[in-house]
Amino acid sequence: MNERLVRVWDAPTRVFHWLLALLVVGALVTIKIGGDAMVWHGRFGHLIFGLIVFRIVWGVVGSTHARFWNFAPTPSRLIAYLRGQWRGLGHNPLGALSVFALLGVIGFQATTGLFANDDIVFSGPLYRAVSSSTSNDLSALHRQMEWYIYALIALHVLAVLYYALFKKDNLITPMITGRKKVAEQEAEPARGGGLIEFIVAIAITGLAMWASSGSWIAPLPPPPDLGW
Repeated sequence: MNERLVRVWDAPTRVFHWLLALLVVGALVTIKIGGDAMVWHGRFGHLIFGLIVFRIVWGVVGSTHARFWNFAPTPSRLIAYLRGQWRGLGHNPLGALSVFALLGVIGFQATTGLFANDDIVFSGPLYRAVSSSTSNDLSALHRQMEWYIYALIALHVLAVLYYALFKKDNLITPMITGRKKVAEQEAEPARGGGLIEFIVAIAITGLAMWASSGSWIAPLPPPPDLGW
């Protein structure tokens, strides 16, 4: 069977993938260290929020296999995959479930972190945009979701190892190089996701980062001068 290398993953998708992995590790490490490291935890979380926004936009305007509707795990696609009838170059339907779960949970975690506080020294950039009770509720949800992230990351890593060891399908190299060796009849390269789409995604991400930075919130008034 003739095979050739084709473009599967565009550069923005690959950079997003590895940056997200690094930032999530940084956020998890700093939350365990605590103390002064919480400043970096907040920074990592804010960057993760920006990455998730970018990926959502890129899931609409990006190249073929980055677009959500091209790999959404519909019932028909899942059934076809379980029957061994699915053919595709991007995320398979089960992998797509993992992608959406990770984006959803990590996105939720990053968003709640913007409003969270630890009652000691840390507060998210949008802490003052909500009431104290709302911030406390979101902080509780933020803490509870940590173990779900551990579970999803473990499942993701195990799935990659399973495909590499048992199905002889290397998922890591294409996410580095962007290319994958496939059968000639399946060799339809990814298209779209050019410079204009990238600029649009970056612009929307920049706007979201500014809005989530809290710089638009009026500063607290200075304490009254008691004349002492």
